[in-house]
Amino acid sequence: MTIGLLTCEKLPDLTISDQQLIPELAKHDLIAKAVIWNDKTINWSDFDYLIFRNTWDYFEKETEFNLWLDQIEQLGIKTLNPIEIIKENKHKFYLREMEKQGVSILPTIFIDKTEHLNLAEIIPKHWKKAVLKPAFSAGSYQTSVFNVSDIKKTNDEYTKIAQEKELLLQEFIPEIQTLGETSFIFFNKKFSHAVNKKPIDGDFRVQSQFGGRYSLIQPSQELIDKAQKVVNTFHNKLLYARVDGIVIDTELHLMEIECIEPDLYFDLSEGALQRFVASIIELIQ
Repeated sequence: MTIGLLTCEKLPDLTISDQQLIPELAKHDLIAKAVIWNDKTINWSDFDYLIFRNTWDYFEKETEFNLWLDQIEQLGIKTLNPIEIIKENKHKFYLREMEKQGVSILPTIFIDKTEHLNLAEIIPKHWKKAVLKPAFSAGSYQTSVFNVSDIKKTNDEYTKIAQEKELLLQEFIPEIQTLGETSFIFFNKKFSHAVNKKPIDGDFRVQSQFGGRYSLIQPSQELIDKAQKVVNTFHNKLLYARVDGIVIDTELHLMEIECIEPDLYFDLSEGALQRFVASIIELIQ
């Protein structure tokens, strides 16, 4: 069986962490290779399965990525996670549906494409600080944090973006700078491990490229159960899901659930790589 581990032009050989998957899968007689998702020379029918791993430029190439997803779907190539999930998860308006299902999310206003962006008209009066970002985005791409007193400047900056993309306007939660963000990682819908990510002083971005500090943690069973509830809103099978949120007073406030290409922190949790591979085997047998 041949598996394509999907990546991007920036990372043609995958991240160092994900490169470990190739020899680990080989132990189970599974041939795996890194493949760039938009490489026109690839014959996708050569693969039995495709696994989304480091497609970290998809949000910069929205139209191309959507067309490629349609192509893979039409070819009938099996993917992990399923194409249906990828199509839903790439656009963060899914958070609105999560909230309807009783999941606690950060205070969020969902803004459709508009020729007349007017943040001052829609932002709640009690908000002091806010985050604005496209719904089709990742890694803090086109994300701004602003004081409500500077709302006109931000409105001007995003007027053109709002004409082309749906936006999320969220209340800024100051605890992100002190408590950080917690990621609960699930393989085949079973909890594997959790990682806390804190930004450097004065920043709000927890990603490692911005200096974020990561540490393995052991959350309470109560918090794991709350993250499991988020995962269980998906009826499809999931090879992986990463539930990202802020924990305040034992309550998990969902920021997003990553089902496309999240870092899964194999190197922070002993046995995580093997648990991931075991989940692949469970799903393809």
